[in-house]
Amino acid sequence: MSGHGHGHGQCECEGHRDPVETGVEYGLYKKIDHERLECLNESSEGSGKLVFKPWEERQDRTKYVESDDDQELLFNIPFTGNVKLKGIILMGEDDDTHPSEMRLYKNIPHMSFDDTGREPDQVFKLNRDITGELEYTTKVARFSSVYHLSIHIAKNFGAEISKIYYIGLRGEWSESYRHEVTLCTYEASANPADHKIDSFTPQTHFIS
Repeated sequence: MSGHGHGHGQCECEGHRDPVETGVEYGLYKKIDHERLECLNESSEGSGKLVFKPWEERQDRTKYVESDDDQELLFNIPFTGNVKLKGIILMGEDDDTHPSEMRLYKNIPHMSFDDTGREPDQVFKLNRDITGELEYTTKVARFSSVYHLSIHIAKNFGAEISKIYYIGLRGEWSESYRHEVTLCTYEASANPADHKIDSFTPQTHFIS
C-alpha cells in the first residue's frame, strides 16, 4: 500500500540530529487539545494521552499505553489550530508488543474502529524503536492542513496486546481563524441594528 516503509531511509539520518534541535522540532504535542484527545481500546482510561510528551521525556517508562482486548489502538488527536505534519516517531518495547503497522487518517473527528476500513491517508510498516529516534516521514502535501489526526495501530509483531511509550509529532502549526471570522461577521451585521439608538445618543450629547 502507498506509503509503506516511507521514512525508514530517513530514520538513520534523523538519528544524528542535535538533541536540542530535535526536541524543539517535536514540539507539536503542545498544540494538541489534550482535553479532547482520546484513545480507543486503551487498557487504562486516560493512558493514551500520556504518550504525547516532550521528546526529552520519551524514555520515561512510567508513562505508556497498552491495548486492552487485542493488538489495536486508535488515537483521535485534535489540534488547537492547523498543522502541517512532517514526521512521526513511535517508541515501544523491544519485544512483540511493539506496533508493526501504523495507519494515518486526517480530519475525521471521533473515528471509531468501524471507520478504519476506509482508505488511510498513509500507512507505515514499523520497525522496533526503543530509543525514540526512528522518524517516519509523512507525505507533507497530503498532511498540509490537518486539524485532526487519527493514528490507527493495526497490529504488532505477534503479542496479544500492543504497548507504546512515546508518540512524537513533527511539523508546523498555524492558528485557525475560522470561528473568529464567523463571530466577527455576525457581530458586524448585528451590532448596528441592535445598538442604533445607543450609538447615536452619546454622539449627540458630545456634539452639543
